[in-house]
Amino acid sequence: MTTTASDTSVDLGSPLTPAHLLRAAAPLPVLVGSAVLDRVERGRAYLRTVLADDERPVYGAKTGFGALVGFAGRSSEADQCDNTLAHLGAGQGPDLPLDITRAALLVRTWSLAQGLSGVSAHVVSGLSAMFASSFVPAVPRYGSVGASGDLIPLAYAAQALRGRGHAYLDGVRLPASEALASAGLEPLVLDGRDALALVNGTSVTTAATALALSSIRSSHRALADLTCLLVDVVGADPGFLDPRLISAFGHSGAVTVASWMRSTLEGTTPSGLRALQEPYSIRCSPQLLGAAEDALSYVDSVVSADLGGVSDNPLFFPGDDLVAHGGNFFGQPAAFAADVLAMVTASLGNLAERQLDLLVDPARNTGLPPMLAAGPGQQHGLQGVQLATTAFVAEIRRGVLPASTQSLPTNLHNQDVVPFGTQAALRAYDLAELLRLLCGSLALGLRQAVYVGGRRPTAPRCAALLDALAAVIEPVDPDRPLDVDVRVAAEVVAGEW
Repeated sequence: MTTTASDTSVDLGSPLTPAHLLRAAAPLPVLVGSAVLDRVERGRAYLRTVLADDERPVYGAKTGFGALVGFAGRSSEADQCDNTLAHLGAGQGPDLPLDITRAALLVRTWSLAQGLSGVSAHVVSGLSAMFASSFVPAVPRYGSVGASGDLIPLAYAAQALRGRGHAYLDGVRLPASEALASAGLEPLVLDGRDALALVNGTSVTTAATALALSSIRSSHRALADLTCLLVDVVGADPGFLDPRLISAFGHSGAVTVASWMRSTLEGTTPSGLRALQEPYSIRCSPQLLGAAEDALSYVDSVVSADLGGVSDNPLFFPGDDLVAHGGNFFGQPAAFAADVLAMVTASLGNLAERQLDLLVDPARNTGLPPMLAAGPGQQHGLQGVQLATTAFVAEIRRGVLPASTQSLPTNLHNQDVVPFGTQAALRAYDLAELLRLLCGSLALGLRQAVYVGGRRPTAPRCAALLDALAAVIEPVDPDRPLDVDVRVAAEVVAGEW
């Protein structure tokens, strides 16, 4: 495959994608073209014109913030910047995962680069330069309601970029000033409008949702492949995937998933040892996985819109001589989407756990030994792994309560409705990792099933998946800790094997 510039860099003049956010975890060139700088500078020049007019109010540049908008802000631009960021230093908890923070800043940079925020051109250039290094601001997890943007976490990010607070360099947590100097980066110099624009967007919410979506999509496809391998190993009849049957169901996601599965199972031969109708964890898998595909397509559309939109307040439109005060920092779309991701994760995780349960049960696995133990009693095979998967599913279920329905008023009722999209997105990100482990657990079980007597897959694609697993995972004989094997299996099935 030919590698293009877009595969290895981000151009702020082009659309942003979830793939860009994944690559932002490592050093990545972010390109700021002349067209981008021109529109940013036009927006900045227009801001200057508006600020010079004593009759035109501009939130956050001439005023206080949030519920204190009715009071005048500080007269010095440097003081207004400090005032913006200092009062938001109220976050708590562990630092955000570094890939989320880097992705969030890429989303923020792209939004500011559209020229509607009135920021200084050097802010966009400085943010872009950061991505060529391993610098990551240290940002506490708790504090955002995702309603006026991710104010508190983005304030910590902005402070670190100014050389205040803490940051990571090459994964090591340092005072931000030291991290900047070691990375060869200049501290950002901000005025009040620059500071407010950096924090006044839902970039953390968008980034966490996008990263969760990428992981869950990978697990969704892996689970479709693993279901096929299960069908082949136990010798089930793939008739439940008949295109006429699935077409009659009427749901496009099921049609799509069933097509994948038929391709993976092409060449399989049923053993004739199974019942006429399989349990639902096999027979209804295209319907379940198909419903997940439809739901993930909805989330795709929300993430795409968020990545292609400007999240800030106010916005500046020089061509129309308009300063528009509104609510483009309100993260309700991502809140709904992230809650959907959590529900999808719960259903997919439950399917993986139920399939593993079928596989270790001699009453349902076509005569394989209990727990897939090479010597039942003397050995215990997948017994510990199955216990862990039960815990994973319980943890996912505990976290599925929709965050987007939990609105609480805050900020003297200025923010009288809030979406809690940040909570929904970070929760989806966490649950996505548990789903990966469930897929890895099922994959490990399938590799072991063939070792203890299950048939070698008859479909070439299924056989290739089994061989990829067997190449990196030894049979469980004798018993050994399997935590690492689960993670290795998860990596295999998430790849192209």
